[in-house]
Amino acid sequence: MILSDKTMLHMLEEKTLTISPLEERQVQPASVDVRLGNTFSIVEDTSTGIITLDSEVRYKTIQTDTYVLLPGQFVLATTMEYFELPDHITAFVEGRSSLGRMGLFIQNAGWVDPGFKGEITLELFNANRCAIELKAGRRVGQLVFAEMDSPALHPYRGKYQGQRGATGSMAYMDQDR
Repeated sequence: MILSDKTMLHMLEEKTLTISPLEERQVQPASVDVRLGNTFSIVEDTSTGIITLDSEVRYKTIQTDTYVLLPGQFVLATTMEYFELPDHITAFVEGRSSLGRMGLFIQNAGWVDPGFKGEITLELFNANRCAIELKAGRRVGQLVFAEMDSPALHPYRGKYQGQRGATGSMAYMDQDR
């Protein structure tokens, strides 16, 4: 079941769901707007020109209020908001249609698991032929919350728990390679 604005506001008031900072106008009928933070990370070049899934990937991270995303460029960014989801709520990130129509693809790689705490790392890609100027504080997407039929047996306690800033891949830490 997708959570309504009424339910989200109630959970925020009771502090069973945490979103900080949050302005009430960010709460939409069936989602919460997320804003772009000021941390951006790009993959550093490797001597071989190849990224392997078994090795740590190095990133160049900068903090800035304005980032120009070049055509065909990929960058990690972060939400301004820090989230704490209870063990019976999951969420997913959706980009804003108005930005997608400009060629800005915004996603995160899957669900935000129940029990997750942290800022959400966003994967941004410019599919346009023109550069796109990104500004911290700008609404870039929305988080849609869904209630699970029961609390998770194993809520999220993984390697990205508590993350702040644009956090790079830790796929090299996966034990089931």
